Amino acid sequence: MSTLTVPPVPPSPRDDAIQLYRAFKGFGCDSEAVVNIIAHRDATQRALIQQEYRTMYSEDLLKRLSSELSGKLEKAVLLWMHDPAGRDAIIVKQSLSGDTHNLEAGSEIICSRTPAQIQTLKQIYYSMFGVYVERDIEYHTSGDHSKRYICLRHRTWSIGEGSLVCFAFPAELRPSSTLLQCRNSLGSETSNSANDGSATTVGEGRDGSDGGARERSEREKDVVPAVEVGCGSRQRWGERSRAHLAAIDSAYHDMYGTSLKKAVKSETSGKFELALLTILQCALNPAKYFAKVLHKAMKGLGTDDMTLTRVVVTRAEMDMQYIKGEYHRKHHKTLNDAVRSETSGHYRSFLLSLLGPNH
Repeated sequence: MSTLTVPPVPPSPRDDAIQLYRAFKGFGCDSEAVVNIIAHRDATQRALIQQEYRTMYSEDLLKRLSSELSGKLEKAVLLWMHDPAGRDAIIVKQSLSGDTHNLEAGSEIICSRTPAQIQTLKQIYYSMFGVYVERDIEYHTSGDHSKRYICLRHRTWSIGEGSLVCFAFPAELRPSSTLLQCRNSLGSETSNSANDGSATTVGEGRDGSDGGARERSEREKDVVPAVEVGCGSRQRWGERSRAHLAAIDSAYHDMYGTSLKKAVKSETSGKFELALLTILQCALNPAKYFAKVLHKAMKGLGTDDMTLTRVVVTRAEMDMQYIKGEYHRKHHKTLNDAVRSETSGHYRSFLLSLLGPNH
């Protein structure tokens, strides 16, 4: 559920463009006026404002915002001005190159989006940067990062908006024997999968051990996130619907006495572990996952403003209300209060505007 608040009868894009132009005039920029407009318009309205501004003043609004704003506010506003797919493309691009090299951010985008969203991202990425995202990923990553990102190129897609991003390996990375396999084929995507023996056998060492850190590196080579489904077809772990993956998680716990999350942690490490856990957690409870990311960004000395901005901006029009609920339930403090205590100035005002009322 979105936390974005839009006026019941918002001004026309032309009126907004005029007000923004006035905010830019004179000595300095009226940042408060910019925030009051931009932070209370949805993606369609923001796109129309940009079109109107270019028509009226023969100038790109994003470039003008970049020249008028600065620091954390500038980065947050510019990211917000794009539509969701455009934002995702920019975050992935920045995660792969330049001074903002941050592969965790790109991994979060890829591993938490649906197949339909990934397909749109790929199209937008090419239109914005003139290069296929798969090629950029292969060029800028290696090792764990390459294995994690290469799923964009070697996945098969299940049908329906409820499907998750799959995490699959190409054939050349798949050994003949695997640690992650299915006991039996899965029937339908119903609660029956919780008792049909479909849970995957993550966490079983070759020698019966509990899989210590000494063996993790070697075992990761053998992990193929896959589940056998009816009719003999093979679909990758994470490609199933969220309800189905939740049922598998429950069945795994019943069969082996531990959670699938703990099994992944015991068998994998590093960025590969992060990717698999992101897929699993976003399947079971995405709001809880992002609440945890936000808390981590703000705890301790200093604030990870890049992460804070990314999550608030990308989730405000999606499920931020649920994230706020999970945050309060876990930390007994509202997310608004946490952000208020960790930020300042117009940057604070902008983020709080996106978060909506403090309740």
